[in-house]
Amino acid sequence: MPLVSGFAPQNAPSQVNLMFQIGRIVLVSLFVLGGVDKLLDPNPALAQMRDVGLPMAEILIWPTIAVELGLGLLVAAGGWLAGGRFVAIAALALIAHTAAVNVLFHDFWTMEGAQARLELSLFFKNVAVAGALAMVAGLYLARRNGA
Repeated sequence: MPLVSGFAPQNAPSQVNLMFQIGRIVLVSLFVLGGVDKLLDPNPALAQMRDVGLPMAEILIWPTIAVELGLGLLVAAGGWLAGGRFVAIAALALIAHTAAVNVLFHDFWTMEGAQARLELSLFFKNVAVAGALAMVAGLYLARRNGA
């Protein structure tokens, strides 16, 4: 049985499974730690949400925390929780969350100079994270479909 249930082909070396497990956990630590940070002190995130004009930021912060913590932990748990059944869905939902964060908070196209370069870097960091989440989702979907 593979070390990471629900992912690697049955004949994959255990090192592949271990590396995938480590990578998946490191990847979603970005969301889990962000969710914990917002849970412990939501004020900085609330200020950012208000700055970009999000209505009802005081309400929206809680689903944001739930998405980051809940879905991040679900992807981290991987095959150990419900046989990996919801990992692809959670990863796809985190992609949508990341895309929304990019559009709302990293709008480099409205800026100039050093701030624009910083936001461009953060924007494409998030694009890379979304790409890694897409790989996680694709691999779990392929495994579920017998590939």
